[in-house]
Amino acid sequence: VQLQASGGGLVQAGGSLRLSCAVSGSTEGISAISWYRQAPGKQRELVAVISEGGSTTYVDSVKGRFTVFSDNAENTVSLQMTSLKPEDTALYYCHAGGFTPSGTFGYWGQGTQVTVSS
Repeated sequence: VQLQASGGGLVQAGGSLRLSCAVSGSTEGISAISWYRQAPGKQRELVAVISEGGSTTYVDSVKGRFTVFSDNAENTVSLQMTSLKPEDTALYYCHAGGFTPSGTFGYWGQGTQVTVSS
């Protein structure tokens, strides 16, 4: 499984960005795609998850502002971010997790930088 994250950039507070995670390779067994972020000096934080069945989960700090959705035809999972705040500044990563008869697996994409100016 290969994950390619894109869409980061510099935006003013209150603005919007859409991140995309392109998933390629063998997607068999993937049960969820997640977005994480890591700000300088902080631990990596789970931001949003979308399951294979389409259910979504968000960290409290982004509820009502971020939306995660998938485009199965394009094999992408996107994170629409609105009402951005300076504290959303971080390197954002996508992650694919799942299981096969051999066991569980997890794959990371490279990060995409989001910077929100005040």
